[in-house]
Amino acid sequence: MTHDGHRMRMRNRYLNEGLDSFEPHEVLELLLYYAIPRRDINELAHRLIEHFGSLGNVFDADVSSLKQVDGIGENAAILLSLIPPLSRLYNLSKWDRKTTLASVDAAGQYAVAMYTGKKNEEFGIICLDSNRCVHFSGTIIEGTVNQAEAYPRLVVAEVLKHNAVNVILTHNHPNGSILPSAGDKEATKNILTALDAIGVNVLDHIIVSGERFSSMSALGLMD
Repeated sequence: MTHDGHRMRMRNRYLNEGLDSFEPHEVLELLLYYAIPRRDINELAHRLIEHFGSLGNVFDADVSSLKQVDGIGENAAILLSLIPPLSRLYNLSKWDRKTTLASVDAAGQYAVAMYTGKKNEEFGIICLDSNRCVHFSGTIIEGTVNQAEAYPRLVVAEVLKHNAVNVILTHNHPNGSILPSAGDKEATKNILTALDAIGVNVLDHIIVSGERFSSMSALGLMD
């Protein structure tokens, strides 16, 4: 009964105040109520934070790693691991198909939404019509934790598939850097050449790390 009373107080606190006043372990407590019934979750929440180092690291952990923490079963592990992909889908859902990416900032924010919660480096494209409205976006190449090779032929095939007039290239740097590497510059140059040959205009190449991004166009690297 004591646990039930604590759970009810936590739920009411969330309904009245939102999550801003919650400590990281309290956020985990509230979330885990829906996977672990009739148990005191406080100690387990502290254990998760201690084991992974932060709330973000808990959510970024995969199911097998989460299950290694005593008290976390498969249902709880799946629930926690859902947070990053759900956040990504939520962020992307706020951009409808009539979204116009007419500025570097708009393109950058869209790209940030594409890579929310991604742990490995990926390369993708945003296909735009003649009015720069989005009609497709997605991943072309899934890389390792720190590398994705952008093969021009794969990019060309995807662009032709979606009849794109304009394209924005995107990829993420999970290691925290938003500066283009020498490899990024070379890959971009090769893709520009390949798409120019079929009459497709490459507007930009956006590099994302967390909530930050850089634009190779703004850096003068798209010529």
